[in-house]
Amino acid sequence: CVLCGRTDDCPEKYGEKKTYVEHNLTVHYYCLLMSSGIWQRGEEDEGVDGFLITDIRKEVNRAAKLTCNICKKKGASIGCVAPKCKRSYHFPCGIQKECIFQFMEDFRSYCWEHKPVQKIPDEESRGTSQCTICLDLVEQVPMYTVLKSPCCKNAWFHRECLQYQALSAGIFFFRCTVCNNKDKFQKEMLRMGIHIPEKDASWELEENAYQDLLQCYQHCDIRRCRCKKGRDYNQPDSKWEIKRCQYCGSRGTHLACSSMKSWEQNWECAECRSILAKSGNYSKKKKRSLATSEKAGGTTCLLEEPSPKCPRQSPGSQHNFLLQSPKIMCQNNLSACSHLELPASNRVMMSLSPLMSNRNWSLRKKHLRQQRREVSSILKELKLQVNTKTTRLNINADNIWNSALKGFKQRNFNPTKTIEIKFTNGKNRSKTGTSAASKHRFFQLLMHHLQNSSLFEGSSAKNLALDFRAVEENLYFEAGKMIAVSLVHGGPSPGFFSKTLFDCLVYGPEKVKPVLDDVADVDVAQTIKMIKYADSLAELQSTVHDCYEFLAAAGCLRPITALCDKKMLVNDILIHHVIKRIISPLESFRQGLKTLGVLEKMQMHPEAFSSILCHKPERLSAETICDLFKIHSSSDVDNVQGADFWMGYLQDVESGESVVTLEDILFFVTGSCSVPPIGFDPEPTIKFLHRRYPIGNRFLNCLELPITTTYEQFKNKMDLTIRNTLRVEKE
Repeated sequence: CVLCGRTDDCPEKYGEKKTYVEHNLTVHYYCLLMSSGIWQRGEEDEGVDGFLITDIRKEVNRAAKLTCNICKKKGASIGCVAPKCKRSYHFPCGIQKECIFQFMEDFRSYCWEHKPVQKIPDEESRGTSQCTICLDLVEQVPMYTVLKSPCCKNAWFHRECLQYQALSAGIFFFRCTVCNNKDKFQKEMLRMGIHIPEKDASWELEENAYQDLLQCYQHCDIRRCRCKKGRDYNQPDSKWEIKRCQYCGSRGTHLACSSMKSWEQNWECAECRSILAKSGNYSKKKKRSLATSEKAGGTTCLLEEPSPKCPRQSPGSQHNFLLQSPKIMCQNNLSACSHLELPASNRVMMSLSPLMSNRNWSLRKKHLRQQRREVSSILKELKLQVNTKTTRLNINADNIWNSALKGFKQRNFNPTKTIEIKFTNGKNRSKTGTSAASKHRFFQLLMHHLQNSSLFEGSSAKNLALDFRAVEENLYFEAGKMIAVSLVHGGPSPGFFSKTLFDCLVYGPEKVKPVLDDVADVDVAQTIKMIKYADSLAELQSTVHDCYEFLAAAGCLRPITALCDKKMLVNDILIHHVIKRIISPLESFRQGLKTLGVLEKMQMHPEAFSSILCHKPERLSAETICDLFKIHSSSDVDNVQGADFWMGYLQDVESGESVVTLEDILFFVTGSCSVPPIGFDPEPTIKFLHRRYPIGNRFLNCLELPITTTYEQFKNKMDLTIRNTLRVEKE
């Protein structure tokens, strides 16, 4: 190298060594970058990466007059930028003497006496921790060879490890390996002399590196595939789109072959279903009807998928409403009320789920319903704050989070105003829809996004996750605000809070004891289990020794002198990981939930709000729909026969003897597939009128039913109208 005089070819230390035969010139890239008397005066393709050949010759001549303060040889082209410091040195000599070279802005260099150092507060613990790159131990002492993360309290690294990672990851992917922070981390590392090249990551530059990952499983594994074009046929956004198993992803089904209404529905294959059933985590088992079970010899068996020849069952069919068939009701000339007063022996009963036959479960369900009725009254009281002035949110359903965030952050947004939703597509064209239906769809999409966002972690019962970018952008506050607004403005509840998260919000984190199920990180959970189930003191001490770095980083180290110490240690780890680690996001989330006074009511009525925040909405049943709709009587209409037909139709829908579901009926009338916690406004009603087909008036939540002479006519008109209406709306 013409600048340092060395022949070493080590790109990691000195940069790429380039030789230009036509100019009789060899130079290390870093030697050129850090030289004090040269600048890039050319374009990138001129000279040596923008350094003109004539300028390089001049710099070599200038350096030839300067003596290196380290090796005492001529050619020291780099000088310390500290005021009054006259030290000069070669780049390799500076590395050897632990000088700092900043690969940014003016490419400053600092000698061994004036170099920047990291300041560590005296109260921080000293000792050893694990370098999270090479996993070897590193002394927690600020020195040239050891660097501390600026964003994580107990994250330490070897300088050499950081430099290798920076060269591999490049400026776009180089970040803290613990918290994933990028801006703050890169700024500190550049200050401390880590070179971060302006290039893409090395793994991104490898051609076809991820080709195998682009292949998705596309095959229908259902026993009786209905698709005429074969099991491998996949047509997106149609009933022949293939949905993969939500657990293993290695089995698939056409939506139509499993009677699925939309791609958003979850589906699990027979293998995963059997595993879940054995573990006791699968609670959605469906039984054959009583008649089918009797034909099979009196035994019940689980269906792998619905038979193509069997009618589709409503999701609420497990909780069948005990109603007599309308045909029998007409023969006996009985009203619905008189029918319900008959002894059980005179009723036609459907087979009940084992869960429904369990008395404790029934009592629990009854208790949940009472709590939800209480929540409904509380939310209606909070809604009195909402005035008639409107605030419009323009929502892109394909980018629900960003458009919702933009709407909630706009200056004129006020949660006490009536919210009006306008859906737009990619070309900003409005999509039609009633105000209530659009608003419910918006909140439903928003809650679904939140549940699967990086703000929460866990499978079904979720806790807050630690996302530093979300903390910086105050997204936890916005999420809490969105949930509060959804509850008061008639949207759905989240339904995915864990008991621990709910208790932290209501009672405060200091009064909550987390459990092992709250830990979503598999490695942390495994560490806790190893400590918790240690059978002897020696085994416990060995486990603690193996987990020393993790425990030190979590601040959970304690002397282990007896086997019983493991209880306190496990408790310390749980409190750190589940609560202390996310204390800042939790407080922001609580502040957001204070919107419209929701958090205050949660703290006053914790049991009631737990029923909607920690539990999914109750599945619709014929009984639920029957209680929800109130029949308006009319003097010129036979309401008794109409009510009989209506309740008989609900029974048929629930038992799967119809092409529609109970959710379809509710959506046809209200624009919502579930009952929101606050209830419907206005309350759903039914009118029997002399008209040809049923009409769902979503502005009034009124279902106008036709008067027919026979039940078959009534059923056919209901099926035809609801099915066609929903199909047209979907298209």
